[in-house]
Amino acid sequence: MNINELRYIVAVAHARNFRRAAEKCFVSQPALSTAVLKLEEELGVRLFERSRAEVSVTAVGLLIVEKAAQVLEEVEQIKLLARQGKNPLVGPLKLGTIHTVGPYLLPDLIAQLHRSAPEMPLIVEENTTVNLEGQLRNGAIDIALIALPFSSPGILTTPLYAEHFEVVVPKGHRWSGRTSISSAELGEEQVLILPSVHCFSTQVVETCPELGARHALVQQGNSLETLRNMVASGMGITVLPASANSPKYRSALLDVIPFKAPRPVRTIGMAWRKSFARPEVLEVIRASVARLKLRGITTTPAAGANDA
Repeated sequence: MNINELRYIVAVAHARNFRRAAEKCFVSQPALSTAVLKLEEELGVRLFERSRAEVSVTAVGLLIVEKAAQVLEEVEQIKLLARQGKNPLVGPLKLGTIHTVGPYLLPDLIAQLHRSAPEMPLIVEENTTVNLEGQLRNGAIDIALIALPFSSPGILTTPLYAEHFEVVVPKGHRWSGRTSISSAELGEEQVLILPSVHCFSTQVVETCPELGARHALVQQGNSLETLRNMVASGMGITVLPASANSPKYRSALLDVIPFKAPRPVRTIGMAWRKSFARPEVLEVIRASVARLKLRGITTTPAAGANDA
């Protein structure tokens, strides 16, 4: 029994035809048929029932083909591990992001990574910080892009960029035309924020403590885009990170106004397990983010990791 024979029987089971299976495996039909027959003789069972019309898989053949497919997957994993040993930028990366980062950073970041790490596709998980922490710890993701500071045993972090907050109001609002807004003024308005499970909501309230005491504060909308649409409809005002106010996300129904100095800001960084075995990936992500030209973002020079 060898890997090629396992590959052949899986191909025959899928194609239900020896000629098509041979074409898929890039071998001649006689060679494939001989190899399958040899494996059947070695195992002492028939894997396929052959007829002029079609090839069907026997009951025991189904079990063996299923196991053969699993073996072939494991073989590919072994090859991938070997390739990663030579080049850590080969193979999928499981990347988590908080909801207020992913939609605005990933399109540009992925374009950069296509150039610097073309053989490293991303498996993306968008979630809250609390859930991303658990996924980091159990290995469901490799790296998380989250707001700092962040602390968790066994997790390292490093800053990537700083991002200002901005006020978004409906067109025609009494603040339209203003060049800046103080955080204290938000307490005079109906402010729409995300539910408290999102760290960005906490950061907005910290920016303007008056919001936490106002009974009129509306806390609804599960995404920044929902908040944006609610503001456009006249439900109130909101605060968004600058990257969410890039021209491609702008609406003619809204005005974006910066805060007065000192402007509220958040720091976005990477978090990863101490045991993460592909440190080169961390550097390529940091370098890719540094090359981005996103509105309102100031990238952070390379720095040592902080033990969370």
